Amino acid sequence: MAHFKELLVWQKSINFVTEIYKETESFPKAEMYGLVSQIRRATVSIPSNIAEGNSRRSVLDYLQFLRISRGSCAEVETQLIISKNLGFLDEEKSLKLNQDIIEISKMLNGLITSLKQLTNLPPKI
Repeated sequence: MAHFKELLVWQKSINFVTEIYKETESFPKAEMYGLVSQIRRATVSIPSNIAEGNSRRSVLDYLQFLRISRGSCAEVETQLIISKNLGFLDEEKSLKLNQDIIEISKMLNGLITSLKQLTNLPPKI
């Protein structure tokens, strides 16, 4: 198995975290402990869980951490919609960030599928 730093999905999610931090700097100060904190924590969770799962000795553990990362992607996608609806993100930036998080989620799906095939696990696990 590749080291987590070699995984394209980890690299893309690290870049995404950087983008989110930059974008949320312009959010209202009143949101620092609300939406800003929530979206940053969920975003950081994505590469963090990829790394932690990759470091486990069990493929089943790795799969569980990848699923958590995928769940964090859905959480971030939701928070981006809320941010746009509240006027904290413009249409163009919202669209780009949304495309990025969907791409990361798809990459996680691909990695999960590949690992399941290596272990001969049924598709639902």
